[in-house]
Amino acid sequence: MQQEIRKETKMRKNGIFSPSRILVIASHTFTQLVRMKVFYFLAVFAMLMLVASYFEMPWSRTTEDSAEQELIILKSTAMGAMAMFSVLFAIAATALLIPKDLEDRTLYTILSKPVPRFDYLLGKLIGVLLLVGSSLLLMDILLSFILHSRTDALITAEMERGAARGWQQEYLDLRKEEISQQGLTWDLQAGIGAIFFKAMIMASIALLISTFSSSTLFTIVIAVVIYFIGHFTADARNYWLQNQGAGVSTQVKLLSQGASLIFPDFQLYNIIDAAIEGKKIAANIFQRLALLTFFYTGIYSVLAWFTFRKKEF
Repeated sequence: MQQEIRKETKMRKNGIFSPSRILVIASHTFTQLVRMKVFYFLAVFAMLMLVASYFEMPWSRTTEDSAEQELIILKSTAMGAMAMFSVLFAIAATALLIPKDLEDRTLYTILSKPVPRFDYLLGKLIGVLLLVGSSLLLMDILLSFILHSRTDALITAEMERGAARGWQQEYLDLRKEEISQQGLTWDLQAGIGAIFFKAMIMASIALLISTFSSSTLFTIVIAVVIYFIGHFTADARNYWLQNQGAGVSTQVKLLSQGASLIFPDFQLYNIIDAAIEGKKIAANIFQRLALLTFFYTGIYSVLAWFTFRKKEF
């Protein structure tokens, strides 16, 4: 990586921002993280999916909508594992990057060249997100294959059961549509996209904390605390403002809105639950979440740069 950066810096000695230089750092970070054997988690995920797919739950044949329940359980298990992996890995990997470069003395070599610290931080963040995104993509492919196969099997079994009981064709078609709605849909992909968005925000938060913290454990703990706070920020803010009644001043309202910039409102990403339940997700909602995610990530990345740019090593 050092040789590639050296070539880039020769071309752009006075450059403040270089996409190619950022990509060099990002690719090196991606390779560095792959060596941590993070993809072993995918084997665990595959086993989890196989177990959830081929072993029926005790309650799976008690109601007429049991086929839908099986698919919901399968999606809930898979997306829960994806969310847990993406967030925890985004936090832990980002928290380890700067200490790892310090330990290997790679950071001194990079910063001794005319490499802006913003390029360094952004390259590291993109490298983490590339690995998280690649892992989620592989898990998504596996989930899609198993979910599609399981949906077809459940529809076939339901049609056979309905024919044996003499159900009318209209009801058979309705049941087929209801089961298909819980199968592989584009709305499910939107839910997986929301999982990546949350991991993206948490990686940028961990990056910010790691720029002023000398302890990797401290960075991870604080980032996890912020993650959980983000799931209760909206409820706490609304409850407090309602109890204050009409006497809430403009300054207090601005203060509460400012707190939402520090602690992201992860309840806005509840389309994940809607995707698991097979509900429709409007395209404009997903687009707003994408914009909000880039806003939060940009804010935390700039704050990380302000903290890191004057730090002495």
